[in-house]
Amino acid sequence: MADFNKFDPRVDSLVIETKTFWDTAIGKLADADIHWLADAVHRHPEKASNVQYERAHTGFTRTITVTVADIERLYDEKMNG
Repeated sequence: MADFNKFDPRVDSLVIETKTFWDTAIGKLADADIHWLADAVHRHPEKASNVQYERAHTGFTRTITVTVADIERLYDEKMNG
């Protein structure tokens, strides 16, 4: 049976909706940063620190809670190619 609290490529192939939450340790971010980070973290969910899947009627909803470590990694990847 699938573990819905970590990245699973099989389950991820059935994702029909995505949601993004922000860890409480993250302070205020500019709207542009919020949109860019949410898009970037969902583009490569296998790299996210906190991924959960919830069964939906026709597939799954992927929920990622963005952490400080995710933000550091994403900006590092952006700056270093």
